[in-house]
Amino acid sequence: MKSYFVHANYFYVGISAVLAFLGYVFRAYRWKYTLEYIGYPSDFKFNLTAISIGYFLNLTIPRSGEISRAALLTQYKNVPFDKGFGTIIAERIVDFIILLLFILTAVILEFSTLRNFLLEYIPVKTLFVLGVIGLASGAIGLYLLIYSKTPFILKIKEKISGLSQGIMSVFKMPNKLPFFFQTILIWFTYILMFYSVIYALDETRIISFGAVIVAFVIGSLTIAFTNGGFGFFPVLIAKILLLYNIPEEAGNAFGWIVWTSQLIVTIIFGGLAFLILPTFAKKSN
Repeated sequence: MKSYFVHANYFYVGISAVLAFLGYVFRAYRWKYTLEYIGYPSDFKFNLTAISIGYFLNLTIPRSGEISRAALLTQYKNVPFDKGFGTIIAERIVDFIILLLFILTAVILEFSTLRNFLLEYIPVKTLFVLGVIGLASGAIGLYLLIYSKTPFILKIKEKISGLSQGIMSVFKMPNKLPFFFQTILIWFTYILMFYSVIYALDETRIISFGAVIVAFVIGSLTIAFTNGGFGFFPVLIAKILLLYNIPEEAGNAFGWIVWTSQLIVTIIFGGLAFLILPTFAKKSN
C-alpha cells in the first residue's frame, strides 16, 4: 500500500480534485433555478458556500449536509425551512434517477462479472423486510395525514405543503432544460473525477470503462449511505476491481487514493466555506 501511494502519479489525482470542485460549482449554479421558482433567489457565492458546508457535514452524520443547507437558507436568505429543504429533496430525486441509470448501465454491461458479487453482498431478504416495513409505515402515515384532525398532524400537513412546493419546483419551473443540463454536467464531472484516477497507478490504468462504471456506482452508493464512505469505500472498490484481475493491494490503494483526495477537497472547501459564512448578512424574520 505504501509503495503504491509513493509511486502514484498525482497529476491525475490533481485533475480529479479540480473536477470535484467543478461538481460543486455546477451544483451551486443548478440550485438557483429551483430557489428562483419558489420566489427566494439566492446568489451563486452563497449557494457554493452552503453546498461546501453541506458536503463537509456529511462526513459526520450521513445526509446532515442537506439539513444544514436548508437551515442556512432560512438563517441567511429567509427561505422557510420546509420550502428550502424541498428544493434539496427535488435535487436528490433527480440525482437518484441518474444514479439508477448508472446502476442499470453497469448491470447490463457487466452482469456476468457482477452476478456472484451481487448475490454475495446484497442482502435481498433484509431489503425485502425493510421494503415491507416502509410500505406499511407509509400507508399508516398517509391515512393519518388524510383523516386525522389532531393539531400535531395538522401542523405536519402544513409543513408537508411547503415541502411539496419545494419538491415540485424542479418539475414546474420554466428553466427545466438548464437545470437538467447542469445535472448532466454534475454527473459528467463525477464520472471523470473517478475515471482520471485510474491513470495514477500502472495496475489500474488497464481496466475497461465498464469496470470503471461498476466501481463508480458501488462507490457512489457507499458514499450515499454512509458518512462519506469512511472505512467502506476503499474496501468495496478493491473487491470490485478484484473481479477484473486487479491485485487487491492495488485496488485498495486506488480506493484510498480516490477517497483521500476527495476527503481533502471536502475538508479544504468546507473549511473555507465556514470562514466565508460570516461575511453574509443574516436576514431577520
